[in-house]
Amino acid sequence: MSSQDEQFQAAAPDPAASSADDGMTWWYRWLCRIAGVIGGMSCAFAGLWNCVTINPLNIAAGVWMMLNAFVLFLCEAPFCCQFIEFANAVSARADKLRPWQKAAFYCGMAAFPVMLSLTLTTLFGNAIAFATGVLYGLSALGKKGDAISYARIHQQQKQMDEEKLTGSLEGQAL
Repeated sequence: MSSQDEQFQAAAPDPAASSADDGMTWWYRWLCRIAGVIGGMSCAFAGLWNCVTINPLNIAAGVWMMLNAFVLFLCEAPFCCQFIEFANAVSARADKLRPWQKAAFYCGMAAFPVMLSLTLTTLFGNAIAFATGVLYGLSALGKKGDAISYARIHQQQKQMDEEKLTGSLEGQAL
């Protein structure tokens, strides 16, 4: 067994464990991955376009955007980086992160070039990568509750408010 095969087996994520942790459905997980790949493509093209300038801040933002594209491809679509030996290990480690950690990482990674150079190219180039972070952030909030439990909670709060109101009125009357 070669070292690359051992690395692949060690990096292979356990699908049952990852789906039980984060509570994401399969279609939402694929939506996040597809958004990450499209965000990586937009970062790569906009970063390359941003580097064709004289302004050093634009060049720095463009290089950072291309680095963002590489990280997005590495984490969300390791098959795009099949000739990089550590791609599967990085992807497996990224899959083990909680959704809020991915959200903070992707949003921060996409906001940095915009802070370096506020241009339309950096805004539009990083918009989809930022949206990927937002999608992961929304999944970190969890599923929406059902109407029955929400109505029960609302009824309990209403009863508590009425009890407080009647208690304060009785206190004023005495």
